[in-house]
Amino acid sequence: MTAQNYQISAVFIYLCIVFFVGFLSYRRNLTATDFIIGDRSLNYWLTALAAHASDMSNWLFMGYPSVIFLRGMPSAWTAIGLLIFMFLNWQIVAPKIRIATEQYNSLTFSSFFESRLADTSGLIRVFTAVMSFIFYTIYISAGLVGMGLLTETLFNIHYNFGISIGILIVIPYVFFGGYRTLAWIDLFQGLFLMCVVIFVPLYLLPKIGGIAGMMASIEAKGLPTSLIPDFSGLSLLEIFFIATGWGLGYFGQPHIVTKFMGIKNVQEINKSKWIGMSWMVLSLSAATLVGLVGIAFFSTGKLDDPQQVFIEMVKLTFHPMIIGFMLCAVVAATINNMSSQVLVLCSSITEDFYKRIFHKNASSKELLLVSRLGVLLVSAVAYLIAYQELSTIYSLVFYAWSGLGSAFGPLLIASLYSTRVNKYGAWAGILVGGIVSGVWPFINPYFTLEIPSMIMGFSTSMIAIFLVSSLTRQDRAKIQNISS
Repeated sequence: MTAQNYQISAVFIYLCIVFFVGFLSYRRNLTATDFIIGDRSLNYWLTALAAHASDMSNWLFMGYPSVIFLRGMPSAWTAIGLLIFMFLNWQIVAPKIRIATEQYNSLTFSSFFESRLADTSGLIRVFTAVMSFIFYTIYISAGLVGMGLLTETLFNIHYNFGISIGILIVIPYVFFGGYRTLAWIDLFQGLFLMCVVIFVPLYLLPKIGGIAGMMASIEAKGLPTSLIPDFSGLSLLEIFFIATGWGLGYFGQPHIVTKFMGIKNVQEINKSKWIGMSWMVLSLSAATLVGLVGIAFFSTGKLDDPQQVFIEMVKLTFHPMIIGFMLCAVVAATINNMSSQVLVLCSSITEDFYKRIFHKNASSKELLLVSRLGVLLVSAVAYLIAYQELSTIYSLVFYAWSGLGSAFGPLLIASLYSTRVNKYGAWAGILVGGIVSGVWPFINPYFTLEIPSMIMGFSTSMIAIFLVSSLTRQDRAKIQNISS
C-alpha cells in the first residue's frame, strides 16, 4: 500500500466518523428556528466548543503558525489579544445577547438590531446582509484556499480540484444538519484538533534539542525571542496594534456570537466560558509552539511556503496513515469554521432578504428550503473567490475578520449597553465600519504608521453610531431597555 493510499484511507475513515457523529446528532429540522439556532436548546459543553471550534479555521494550523515562523515571538500578541477579547466577549456580550434575542424573538444579528432599534424601514437588515455577504464570502474562501493547499501538498491533487472537494464536504454538513448538528460535530472535532495541535510540537520538541535548541535556532535566524523586543514607544504601539487589531473583531463575528444565542440555560454561560477559554488557551499556545518549533525544524532546510509549516513537519515525521489522521485536524478546523459561516450567511439571506423583503408570511417549510438554497449560493460565490488565488490564508482571514468586526461589533455593544442609539446611528455605524475597514488596506500604505483596518473601522463606526444618533435624537424614545 502506497503512502498516498494510506493517507487517503485515513481521511476517508475520519470523514466517515464525522458524518456518523452528525447522523447520531441529527434531528429532523422542522422549522427555520431549528435550522438557524437549534431552538435554543444547547447545553454548556456544546455551546463552549461550538463557539470556539467554529472560530479556529485552518488559520490555527496554517495562517497563524506561518506568521510566528516568519516573525518570531512578538507575533504571539495576536493570540494574546484574541484570548483577552474572547474572554470579554463571553463576559459582557454572551449573557446579554442570549437574553435580548429571546426577548425580541430574534434569530439573526440583523433581526435583533431591527427590533431593538425600532427600524421598520428594513434598512438595518439590508445593510447587515450586504456586509455579511461581502466579508463572509471572503472568509469562507480562505477556508477553501486552505483545503486546496492541503490536498495539493498531501495528495498531489491540483489546487482547483482541492477547493472543489472542500465545497463538496461543507455543503452536506450545513444542508442537512443545521445549527444543532453542527454543534455536535464542532464538539467532536474541536477536541480532536486540540489534541493534534498540542501533540505535534510537543513530540517534535525533543528532536530539535528541546527549548534550548529551539531558542538557539530562533536567535540564529535573527528573529526576536521575547514577546517585547524592546520598550520603545514604537514597539509598544505595534504590540497594541497586533493585539487589538485582531481581538476587537470578536464582538462582531456573527458565526461566534450566534453560538451564545443557542444555549438552553443562560445561567450556564459561565461554565461554557471556562470550558471554551481553556480550549482556546491550549490550542493557541500549541499553535504558537508549532511556528517556533518549525523555525528550528527547518533551520537547515528550505520551506517554500511558510503556510505549510505544520503540514510539512507532519509529513516528514510520521507514518503515512498517521499523517492522514493528523492532517484531518486541518480539515476539521476548516470545515468547522466554513460550515458555521455558511450557516450564518444563508440564515441572513433567508431572514433578511427573502422573509423581510419578498415573502413576509412565508411558512417554516418554505424558509427552510430557502436557507438550504442559500447554502448553495454562498458556497458558489466563495468557490469563485478561492479559485482566483488572490492572497494568503492569513491575509484573507484578517481582511474578512476586520470587516465583520468593524461593521457589527460597535453596534452590538452599543445596542446592548446604551439607550442613546437609534436606527439612524445603526445605519451609519454598519456602513462606516464596513466601508472604512474594507478600503483601509488600500489607503494605509500611503501613511508612515501601519494602523490595522480593524482599529480604524471599529473606532470610526463607534463614533458614527453615537454622532448620528445624537444628531437624530428625537427617535430615541422608541428604544427599549434590555432586561439583564
